[in-house]
Amino acid sequence: MAEVIRMPRMSDTMEEGVIAAWHKKVGDKVKAGDLLADVETDKATMELESYQDGTLLYIGVEQGQAVKVNGVLAIVGKEGEDYKPLLEKEGKAGPSANADAEKVKETVVPADQKEEPVGQKEGKQPVADTAQPNQAKEIQPPAETSDDNRVKASPLARSIAKEKGIDLSQLKGSGDEGRIVKRDVESYQPAAKPTKESQPAIQLPNVVGEESYDEIAVSQMRKTIARRLSESKFSAPHFYLTMEINMDNAMAAREGMNAFSEVKISFNDIVIKAVAATLRKHPKVNASWLGDKIRYNHHIHIGVAVAVEEGLLVPVIRFADNKPLSHIAAEVRELAGRAKDKKLQPQEMQGNTFTISNLGMFGIEEFTAIINPPDACILAVGGIKEVVVTDGNGGFKATHVMKVTLSCDHRVVDGATGAQFLQTLKSLLENPVRMLV
Repeated sequence: MAEVIRMPRMSDTMEEGVIAAWHKKVGDKVKAGDLLADVETDKATMELESYQDGTLLYIGVEQGQAVKVNGVLAIVGKEGEDYKPLLEKEGKAGPSANADAEKVKETVVPADQKEEPVGQKEGKQPVADTAQPNQAKEIQPPAETSDDNRVKASPLARSIAKEKGIDLSQLKGSGDEGRIVKRDVESYQPAAKPTKESQPAIQLPNVVGEESYDEIAVSQMRKTIARRLSESKFSAPHFYLTMEINMDNAMAAREGMNAFSEVKISFNDIVIKAVAATLRKHPKVNASWLGDKIRYNHHIHIGVAVAVEEGLLVPVIRFADNKPLSHIAAEVRELAGRAKDKKLQPQEMQGNTFTISNLGMFGIEEFTAIINPPDACILAVGGIKEVVVTDGNGGFKATHVMKVTLSCDHRVVDGATGAQFLQTLKSLLENPVRMLV
């Protein structure tokens, strides 16, 4: 008997999935466990397997399309079996069911309207100045100049005008029949040259540009990031606490540990370990807002924000306070690599009780982060910077500092609680040996 294959819920936050690729086509034989399709969820690309033997009779969703959870993806049954009653029951007729339907008639468009306007294809719109670049401009003929020989003037007036460089055509004669005489030349005052304000505006050449853009469909991951962080930012009253930490001892300790550690330990690994130890001493920060109650977690699961091409994933280091630094370093490296390959499983990104976001490797000295639900806090870690400070004896010395900013949900954590958390974290990072005691 034919059975419907539905979109499964592959993560706790998944509402719909996108078919990234089909590995079978209608008419193919399938067995239980065969890979049918790749499904892009809000967190990763997962594999959809068949759970029965038979023939793939129907595919209801094309590659690249989104389907709500429990939506019909395909039908598997006996070869030649009539599956249409199942579709009618679902109230859905997909591409396979309508394969023999009439083709939609094309709307007849006059030939002179079929061609797309220039620049409209692929989101491009021409933008031009008022005048077109090839538009012919009117060429004004030069002003006609009068020949001095044709102007009525006395010989003396001509001589004086020549010496002074005066154009007789610019003068008005006061003699008989408008004849220019000596007194007209001597009394002539040339018109003042126009000031900059009165000069005509400079004619700029016509420049034609083209606006263009790309539009990309929002991925399931980006939709979920946008929804969850918007909910967090606008529902949780954030406040921020920033502290500067001296990292000289942490740098020396890291160098010593890496001298014999099989796994390279990063500053981020040291911060994770220090945060886990600090949460053990400040359980009110290791908490979640649940609406009508606050959950104080006894276990410590640290979410580590990892930047991937489509956004941000947060794999979780479970029971981080109980793990040595070398273990944390190896686990972070493995999870970050699989996050970038989109191979993390949903359970590896769930259960965080506190989150760390580190942008120090990008040269960012200080920033604030949005709380990652359901956590009550997130720690933003900046880069280590060398600065000059006084040595207490009237001199100066170079030292290394790092700024961290704690974003707190004020419904759960008060300012004094957050400040005490940062004080403990500062003492552990400035004296790393205390984490081992």
